[in-house]
Amino acid sequence: MIRVLQIYKNYFPVQGGIENHIRLLSTELAKRDDFRVTVLVANTGRATVRENHDGVEVIKAGQELTLARTPLSWQLWHEASRIQADVTHLHFPYPFGEMAHLLFGQSKRMVLTYHSDIVSQKRLLAIYRPFLWRVLNRADRVIATTPNYIRSSEYLSRVADKCAVVPFGIDVDRFRHADPARAAAIRERYGSPLLLFVGLFRYYKGLQYLIEAMPRIPGKLLLAGRGPVENRLRAQVEILGLSDRVVFPGEVSDEELPSLYAACDLFVLPASQRSEAFGIVQLEAMACGKPVVCTELGTGTSWVNLHNQTGLVVPPANPGALAEAINRLLEDSDLRSLLGRAAEDRVQQEFTKERMVERVVDVYRQGLSEEGPGGNPRPHRPRRIPRPPRPRPRRGPPGPPHPLPRPTHRGSGSPGRPPKRRRRCRRDKKTKPGTRPPGRPRP
Repeated sequence: MIRVLQIYKNYFPVQGGIENHIRLLSTELAKRDDFRVTVLVANTGRATVRENHDGVEVIKAGQELTLARTPLSWQLWHEASRIQADVTHLHFPYPFGEMAHLLFGQSKRMVLTYHSDIVSQKRLLAIYRPFLWRVLNRADRVIATTPNYIRSSEYLSRVADKCAVVPFGIDVDRFRHADPARAAAIRERYGSPLLLFVGLFRYYKGLQYLIEAMPRIPGKLLLAGRGPVENRLRAQVEILGLSDRVVFPGEVSDEELPSLYAACDLFVLPASQRSEAFGIVQLEAMACGKPVVCTELGTGTSWVNLHNQTGLVVPPANPGALAEAINRLLEDSDLRSLLGRAAEDRVQQEFTKERMVERVVDVYRQGLSEEGPGGNPRPHRPRRIPRPPRPRPRRGPPGPPHPLPRPTHRGSGSPGRPPKRRRRCRRDKKTKPGTRPPGRPRP
């Protein structure tokens, strides 16, 4: 029985790419007889809650406050010190969880999935950088989701010898068997051509550039989801006069999501920052046989969606390039079908949940084995033993007097001691000229 502890900041029902990945991975591991999975996250409230989801023990530690979109929970540190595990699986970036394991973790081995660089919080990164290096050095294995990120990341490139590439996986059958009647109803409601984006509305998604490109693109755009920049995007749509062509349907349920992918003509991921390290939503659209238009960030977006094979890849933050690529696909139905079939085949071969889980299990077993990567023995990390305190020298009897006399200070009767100087008090300062302070004898 291998006990696995997953640590991150959020878990289902909080929606997000990493949250959905942890949920899928934990659920699939819990189905195995030789694994016991615990997930430790921060709760949205101040109370600590213990739940069980599909055989996964979920501990949501009470949250005190949120700093830079990071929940802080001292109870999470307490829970991390209490849980005994064979493998602790950290999901970076969550500095508070990583420090909890460094300071109080009880597991035999530590595996870290490096989801993304810290891009926007540069000041916090400057403070956290020493701890980040320590976490990477302490990790027995580091999981990267694509080989592109190992090469392009300043941090992963320095620990490439302990990195293993494990791409995300999805439940392919769920998206391949979408309800055709529900998909037809969506197309009838919104018309065609129909463009789709699904995800959280964050700064690095680049949705402002897609909206800016819409005046040059026919059809409608569905922006499914919610997020911090939603009001800004709605205001941009109003200013450009696109209220009838850019629709915000809100968050989409798990049951309706496959039909939404099936109803669209193509999927667009216009990310503009390296924080978009993979793009799981691309896999979901590709599993439905849809071509994808994404951006080249040097991360996994262009590794998942191959240019001219499963879709088109354009430069980031470029509305003109987005419009040109989208129009090219909308004008050529044969090209859309060709790329869509290739996208579906690629997901079937590389990005199923079964392949992902098997790869992660292999990483766990390698970490627990006696040998490290390449058959080399794992280096032993001896615990640092504090040095005993130095014994203080004992004082002996006084020795003979010094042959030279000690100097005397002027105005002092005793040798070696300076004369005592009277401290001035406040009433000395307030004494008027020509008067004497009370209690002082006349000269």
